[in-house]
Amino acid sequence: MRIEILYFQGCPHHKPTLERVRDVVQAKGLDAEIHEVEVRSEMEAQSLRFTGSPTIRIDGVDIQRSAEDRTESSLSCRLYGASGVPPSEMVARALSRAE
Repeated sequence: MRIEILYFQGCPHHKPTLERVRDVVQAKGLDAEIHEVEVRSEMEAQSLRFTGSPTIRIDGVDIQRSAEDRTESSLSCRLYGASGVPPSEMVARALSRAE
């Protein structure tokens, strides 16, 4: 299982999201590679279909199903509900779908 966390430099939610993902992976006892991907430009954001920082993909699939239909890309913060850090339950559900 490959997990990518896409972010831009200075994103305040990047490190807490990385920690949350690691915690959920460990709690589920999964063997997963976690890769951090820094998005450095608008052009790169468009090419990666970057929908804001942090974006989490498991085997290429966004953890938030509704994000798969988005076409806009930007170097901005992303919200998961009212927070910039996705809830543990959302990460766990996405990991379960990918197993």
